[in-house]
Amino acid sequence: MNVIGHGVDLVEIAELRRWIEDPRDPLLPRCFVKVELDEIGDGADRIDRLAGRFAAKEAVLKALGTGFGAGVAFTDVVIFRAPGAPPEVRLSGGAAKAAEALGITAWRLSISHAGGLAMASALALG
Repeated sequence: MNVIGHGVDLVEIAELRRWIEDPRDPLLPRCFVKVELDEIGDGADRIDRLAGRFAAKEAVLKALGTGFGAGVAFTDVVIFRAPGAPPEVRLSGGAAKAAEALGITAWRLSISHAGGLAMASALALG
């Protein structure tokens, strides 16, 4: 397999908390699907986990070379992690079309948290 794209993103957790709590333009329905929110749950680390998933979505979009917009939505990228397993990338809509056009067949994703920050790195493989 060859590396087709690589994306990295860093999110300030406190800033993401402000975006989520802003009643004028709630971030959650624009960026996350139900399966992601269900998997993240309501625990004390919820905002940290959301920040990691947000960074992962941004990293995937950077690896695709698309960013969001122009037919690609944040909800086209779903980040899921089964218990005891590494995080997974699932694409739909415009993101899936972009990945197919590039020949992307697999993803490697890493998410980390430290010092009030969440970071993600995404490798697009094909």
